[in-house]
Amino acid sequence: MNILLLGATGSIGDSVLSVIKENHSELNLFGITFHKNKNKSQEIIKDFKPEFAYVEDRSTFEDLKDTSDITFLNGDSSLKELIEHDDVDVIISAISGFAGLKATYLAASTGKKILLANKESIVAGGDLITARAKKFNSKIIPIDSEHNAIFQCLSGQRSPDDVQNITITASGGPFIGKKISDLKDVTKDDALNHPNWDMGSKISIDSATLVNKCLELIEAKYLFDLEESIFDLVIHPQSIVHSVVTYKDGSSICQMSMPDMRVPIAHALSNEHRLPINFEKINFNDLNLSFHAFPEDRLQIQKIAREVCNSGGHLGTIFNAANEVAVESFLNDQISFDKIYEVIHRTFDNNSMSKDVSIESIYEADTQTRIKAKKVVKSIT
Repeated sequence: MNILLLGATGSIGDSVLSVIKENHSELNLFGITFHKNKNKSQEIIKDFKPEFAYVEDRSTFEDLKDTSDITFLNGDSSLKELIEHDDVDVIISAISGFAGLKATYLAASTGKKILLANKESIVAGGDLITARAKKFNSKIIPIDSEHNAIFQCLSGQRSPDDVQNITITASGGPFIGKKISDLKDVTKDDALNHPNWDMGSKISIDSATLVNKCLELIEAKYLFDLEESIFDLVIHPQSIVHSVVTYKDGSSICQMSMPDMRVPIAHALSNEHRLPINFEKINFNDLNLSFHAFPEDRLQIQKIAREVCNSGGHLGTIFNAANEVAVESFLNDQISFDKIYEVIHRTFDNNSMSKDVSIESIYEADTQTRIKAKKVVKSIT
């Protein structure tokens, strides 16, 4: 199986590469894309010897293009050709944030199997990407742990109409049990110190704010084509039960595993038989699971996510862009952690929603929202 890994140098990329290494007789890294991480990309190229490497940053491409026997690529047309390459069997979309939209959109047009970790592309362009994937018969399999859990729990069931409720779990992040008013003075190190998962900075902050779970709610609505009212969000500090599907006959089916992104990735890469990985077993003899209600002072941010689900248009783009600007501003020491919510709320409330969704209009909505969000940041600093 030839794999094209989009966003190879990120944390999801690390997990994908680990699964490939453990199953090298069945999986081959055919190509990679990355932004400009030269050191990490060269390590990957040395270890896995892909045939192609697409470099988003032009100057990095110029530095690397003659350093190896593999073919280096740059430019939108080259990216499109690589994604559409006849020898690519599976495309893994692991680019972080809105930056992954372009590649995910191109992948949806190929008729290939797409393993999706880039939730922001679905949040911002769900109406467009899911319709395009359906048109070209591209199969999207989520590799976020929660969405892959839903995928597994729904697999083989008689009908989506049999689903009563789906529960998506959230770890609660490093500030579990704390109110927003308690978070004014938290540091970046505090916010990035996730108790269960080792992730990139953006998703770590999203987890700490619980915005990540709201983005996942929107993603789930699009991926499984179900009403937002079916989905509940709950806090589950242990991160072992990843999602629960409850059926109309009262049966609840969950997917469980220790916190390890390789588990959903290995599942999604499997065909007739599941791929083996060296995983940590759950100790059922000493297992203590707990579940808590989503914090009341975060319900407003969840309300925004549900509005996105019900109204569509550019609201997902606006929500995502406002959050990305807010997170970046916190990481750059421009605002305190608790102000992330204010930036999102004020930017989202000051939007002009359009139903005219195209790839061009999504990019325009993203650009305009970032301008507005940066004005909000400036007004509170």
